[in-house]
Amino acid sequence: MRPLCFFLIFGIGFLPGIWPAPALGAQERVTPAVPFGGIYAIPEATVRPDPELDYRLVIDVFTGAEEPDSLGGGLYHVSRLLNLFAVAGVPADRVQVVLAIHGAATYGVLTTEAYRERFGVDNPNLPLLRALQQAGVRLTVCGQSLIGRDLAAEAVSPEVEIATSMLTTVAMYQMRGYGVFRF
Repeated sequence: MRPLCFFLIFGIGFLPGIWPAPALGAQERVTPAVPFGGIYAIPEATVRPDPELDYRLVIDVFTGAEEPDSLGGGLYHVSRLLNLFAVAGVPADRVQVVLAIHGAATYGVLTTEAYRERFGVDNPNLPLLRALQQAGVRLTVCGQSLIGRDLAAEAVSPEVEIATSMLTTVAMYQMRGYGVFRF
């Protein structure tokens, strides 16, 4: 009976799967390309972006913020994408990104004044938009989404270009060889 009790008390702890595996390189988030969208470096990764390739992406950004005082989810994921390429050693000049912003994400491109008038708070996305632009991202917003939401062209932040539509922007860049993401 004693050996069985000993095994039950001490031996079970050595069985695989009983204790959680140690975290994969537990660490702090880093933001090497854009000061938003922190990510984790995964030095153990065997599937990594190739720093010799050119990455050309048009991103259909439709996810807006859950609350007016928080960042838009789609824009946040774009910052994460840039940081992931950077932490993998892909040079910034090998990553070309165009955003086709529309739908609920449209509100994230409003000027401070227009955003405050509509939501009662300053637009928290403006610093992120500026950081994305400084990182070389081309920012476009769907003109159809602006009109559909009764937003004037003057309400759009100067970092953002107005496009005919998200649909034509994505189609145009896809025909130029850009891969399509959707956030």
